[in-house]
Amino acid sequence: MDWFGTGGNGPLIAVRAIHFAATALMAGSLVFRSLVMKPVSRFDPAAARSVGTQTLHLAWIGLAITLLSGAIWLLLQAVSMSGLPFAEAMTPDVLSTVLSQTQFGMVADIRFALAIVLAACLACHRSALADAFALAAALGVSAAIAWTGHAGATLGEGGNLHLVADTMHLVAASAWIGGLVPLVLLLAAAGRRPEVASAALAHAAAQRFSTLGIVSVATLSATGIVNAWILVGSFHALVVTGYGRLLILKLVAFAIMLVFAAVNRFGLTPRLAAPAGNDARLDALHKLTRNSGIEIALGFVIFVMVGMLGTLHPAVHLVVR
Repeated sequence: MDWFGTGGNGPLIAVRAIHFAATALMAGSLVFRSLVMKPVSRFDPAAARSVGTQTLHLAWIGLAITLLSGAIWLLLQAVSMSGLPFAEAMTPDVLSTVLSQTQFGMVADIRFALAIVLAACLACHRSALADAFALAAALGVSAAIAWTGHAGATLGEGGNLHLVADTMHLVAASAWIGGLVPLVLLLAAAGRRPEVASAALAHAAAQRFSTLGIVSVATLSATGIVNAWILVGSFHALVVTGYGRLLILKLVAFAIMLVFAAVNRFGLTPRLAAPAGNDARLDALHKLTRNSGIEIALGFVIFVMVGMLGTLHPAVHLVVR
């Protein structure tokens, strides 16, 4: 039984999920680098440089996968929009029409241009100005996804509200879920180094990331309510439609992430203030690394669900009020 009505959209769902995850990794890594890594690097400059280099590599990896998955997504959209078999849709005429005469194509053009700017800035990462432009371009690539989905198709003033909410939702998700990956790298590196400086670096980074996480969660919650109000419209529609049932599962996964985040913030992060080499601190560091990894896995599950939701008709259109 097809509980959610996704039909035969498996390839599109998979590509969308990978694209969202890669975009989040790209943007989240740069958010982490700017707002977490640089301010705490004074505690252990050597470790900070090492993790900073790894974070840049993550941004490059995320950018490469974003471009590749984005190109495949464009090809699948060309098939969907033209109604032609894949081989027949892969012609210059069809692809140029999609790129130049559809909103999806024009947004793809803008996002590709931002990706080129981002690549140039990453290549000049030792410049503070280049770092600022890189962060702005990465967030732009992430936020512009809003115009490729339901928010981009909502008309009137409600459409403007929907776009604002969705762009904020995407940026917050990228900052939190994407930023968890370099955080895990930093915590793992600190766990391998017994020095006092590494302990201080891990504690300071976890504290700053917790603050970033709180802001992201608050933004996700507020904008998620707006999006649900526009796309679902009623509790009845939430329960009886495939879109609504899938959204409930997404909320369950989000709630589980919040539980792990709360344990990390209020239970484990304070214990990192213990002296370096202390067994309680090392235990907290290992559990914090593990829990953050679980959050990343749950985040990818959510990206898969978002990939599915984008292929479904919103619940508000399927239920007569």
